[in-house]
Amino acid sequence: MARGSGTATKMRLLPLIAATYFMVSGGPYGLEDIIGKAGYGRALLILMLVPLLWSLPTSLMVGELASAIPCEGGFYQWVRRAMGPFWGFQEAWLSLASSIFDMAIYPTTFVLYLSHIAPVLTQGSRGLLLKLAIVAISATWNLRGAVAVGRGSQRMMAVSLSPFVVLIALALWHGLRHGIAPSSGGPPAQVDLAGAILVALWNYMGWDNASTIAQEVEDPQRNYPRAMLSSATVVMFVYTLPLAAVWLAGIPSVRFSTGAWVDAGMRLGGSLLALTVVLAGSLDGLGTFNALTLSLTRLPYAMAEDGLLPRILTLRWANGVPWVSVLACSLGWALALSFTFERLIAIDLVLYGAALMLEFVALVALRLREPAMPRPYRVPGGIGATIAIGIGPALLIVFALWAARDERVAGLPALAFATMVALAGPLVYLLMTSVARRRQQKDKGR
Repeated sequence: MARGSGTATKMRLLPLIAATYFMVSGGPYGLEDIIGKAGYGRALLILMLVPLLWSLPTSLMVGELASAIPCEGGFYQWVRRAMGPFWGFQEAWLSLASSIFDMAIYPTTFVLYLSHIAPVLTQGSRGLLLKLAIVAISATWNLRGAVAVGRGSQRMMAVSLSPFVVLIALALWHGLRHGIAPSSGGPPAQVDLAGAILVALWNYMGWDNASTIAQEVEDPQRNYPRAMLSSATVVMFVYTLPLAAVWLAGIPSVRFSTGAWVDAGMRLGGSLLALTVVLAGSLDGLGTFNALTLSLTRLPYAMAEDGLLPRILTLRWANGVPWVSVLACSLGWALALSFTFERLIAIDLVLYGAALMLEFVALVALRLREPAMPRPYRVPGGIGATIAIGIGPALLIVFALWAARDERVAGLPALAFATMVALAGPLVYLLMTSVARRRQQKDKGR
C-alpha cells in the first residue's frame, strides 16, 4: 500500500472545510465591486439571497454525489458514470477552460493588495514576476500533498480573517460612539444590479471543486456533506458581517471598488489595520490559488486514467500527488497570466455554469438509473426535490447569460467567445479518442 493511502496522510474534516472555503471564497476580498455597484442594502440582500438559490442547492448536490462516488476526479467521474465518457470529457473540458479565466485573477489580487504598501515591488515586470512566484509556490506546496494544502489553508484562513474580526469590532464601536448611520453613505450614483449579481455569483461559485480530491480525504462519505454545509455557512457570514459592519459605520458605498477594504481599515483602525488588511489580502490570493491548484490538477490525472489524455499525467508520487499534472497545469496557468482576464467574470460564469448544470443532470440521472447505489447522504425529498434544487442555479445561469450580452473579448461578444470555447470540447474529445484508438491498435499489433 502506498503511503498516501493511509488515513494518517489523508485530509480530515477541518482542513477540508478550510480548503473548500478558499476554493469558493477566500474572504471578503472581491466584494467591493458589489457594494460599489448596488449600494449597501442591495448588496447585503444579494449576498443573503444568492446562497439560497446558488450555494445551498450546489452544496446539497455535491454532498450526495461526493459521498456516493468518492473518486479522484470528482465531478468528472459523476458525469461520466451518469452519462458516459463523452459528457464526462465535456464536464472536465468546461471546468479546465473556465479555470484559465479564473486562475489569473488570484495572483493579480495578490499583486493588487501588495501594491498598496509596496508599489515599487509590483510595477512593470516585477508584478508579473510576483504572479509567477504565486504559481511556483502553489505548485511546490501542492507537490507536498493534499494534507499539506489543507493544513496550510486552515492557517491562512485564520490569518486572512483576523483583520476583519478587528474591523467588525471597530465598526460596531464606531457605531456605538457616534451613532449608527446606515444611510449616510447613500446609494451609488449609477446602480448596476446585474453587474453586482454577476460578481456575487462569481464569489459564491466553486463548491464542487473539493470533490476532485475524494481519494485523498479521510472518510469522504461522512466528511463531504458536513464540509459542504459548514463551509457554505461560513462563507455567507464572512461576506455579510464585514459588509454590514462598514455600512453601519457610515462609510460611503461610492468609495468601494477593488481594494477598498484597505481604505475602510485605514478609516476605522488607522495605518496598522490597513497594513494587516493588505497583507491578508495578498495571503488570500495565494490561499485561493493554492487550494484551486489542489482541485483542478486532479482532473487531467483522472482523464488520463481513462485514456483521454496522455498516460504520463497518471504518474503519482508516494504521497498520492499527480506531480506531472500539477506541473502541467501550473505551466498553463503561468502562460495565461499575461492576459487581462480579471474582468471576464461573465465568461468564467458561462463555462462554469454549463459544467455545473451537467452535474445537476448527473444527480438526477443517477437517481433514476442507479436507485440502489449506496448514498451515505441524500438530498432530502424524492426525485421531484432532486430535480427542483437545480432550478435556482439554472435560473441564475440564464440571468448571467443575459447580463453578459453586451460584453466583448478579442473583438467578439463574450457569449460568442465562451460558446466557441465550449464547442471546442467535442472536437478535442474526438481527437483524443482517435489518438487513444490508434495507440490501442499499435499495442495489439506488437
